[in-house]
Amino acid sequence: MLIYLRIIKESFNFAINALTNNKLRTFLSLLGVTIGIFSIIAVLAAVDSLEKEVKGSLSTLDSSTIILTRFSFGPTEIPQWKRQQFPDVSYKEYQYLKRNLPETKAVTYTINVPAKPISFGGKQAQSVQISPLGSEYYEIENLSLISGRFFNESEAVSGSPVLVMGYEIAENLFSNPESALNKEVRLYGRKFTVIGILEKEGTSMFGPSKDGSVFIPVNVARRIYGDNNRGTFPQIIIKPEEDVDNEAYLAMLTQKMRLYRGLKPEETDNFFINQLKGFTDFIDNITGQLNLICLVISGFSLLVGGFGIANIMFVSVKERTNLIGIQKSLGAKNKFILLQFLFEAVILAIIGGLVGLVFVYLTTLIASAATDDFTFILSAYNAILGISISGAIGLIAGIIPALSASKLDPVEAIRTGM
Repeated sequence: MLIYLRIIKESFNFAINALTNNKLRTFLSLLGVTIGIFSIIAVLAAVDSLEKEVKGSLSTLDSSTIILTRFSFGPTEIPQWKRQQFPDVSYKEYQYLKRNLPETKAVTYTINVPAKPISFGGKQAQSVQISPLGSEYYEIENLSLISGRFFNESEAVSGSPVLVMGYEIAENLFSNPESALNKEVRLYGRKFTVIGILEKEGTSMFGPSKDGSVFIPVNVARRIYGDNNRGTFPQIIIKPEEDVDNEAYLAMLTQKMRLYRGLKPEETDNFFINQLKGFTDFIDNITGQLNLICLVISGFSLLVGGFGIANIMFVSVKERTNLIGIQKSLGAKNKFILLQFLFEAVILAIIGGLVGLVFVYLTTLIASAATDDFTFILSAYNAILGISISGAIGLIAGIIPALSASKLDPVEAIRTGM
């Protein structure tokens, strides 16, 4: 063990000497490793940051949550002309599933409606995202209120003029968001009572932030827009009970919908069952492919860096030929000489990798400061990966020079060095 520690110490000293004695040559040689590590880790950090941001935007919904609609959230073999003929899911289908779908924690109905202005007194908030929902939505999504409550089933069914307001809207219309509670605001030309204020959520990459939204009972919007409006894209959102057999549950849901719509056995489903788990799997697949492509592209930079390390090591072997001959004449074994140069190559590569990581870290800080809506992260995993790749490049690049050094004849080495 002591001999290996001594080899590492000597190799480190030789590597530092190579850096200090031949600054320009070493800098140019290590530049490839630095750029390669910077490229790989920067791309991995960017993809990880994107994945975290998207999944963070979905984190309020359980991955088992199901969205039943006439649209597919992913690729499908059904041609577009046929999908366009699919009927929208209806409020009656929602009521049917609510009564007849076992092992279900909550079911709600929602439609998409255009943004509208909302006003209080002399103040007005423009382009407010309106979210018509059933009362069960509060059980499906992890909503947090700073004051008040969500509307109940009675209010949702009767279409009571009540609403739950996002933090940003409350802040724009009232000096203090919490003071909005029980106030009457105007929406759709009628008065609505504010019964709840949502906690501040912040910006979101995946869809609009709830800070700029208001939630109203879905039957209010149904009375305004009607049930035959293809532009409202109705959806039934379902949350199964925990520990339910997912495949069996989806099969049961499919059977219930086919039965209700009277589809014959040979007819295909005219609806889509979209599960968030499938969407997150799709995100994982896309980010995995991005990582692979970027690794291949960045690998060319590392290839250049590897040649640079090999160049340093061949020059180092040539400059220290006399020293190698003396070491071998004093009893140093080939293994000792081999490890000495291998460690030196690895140390040089790691130094280049560390410089690349520093640049990545500084880039993430600058990029995060420049963009308010997105945070770049450099994970410990990616940092360790960068150092590991650097070490591997150094090991591969140093093998041939180290072998050539270990096989030198001591007498010839001393004579050549002289």
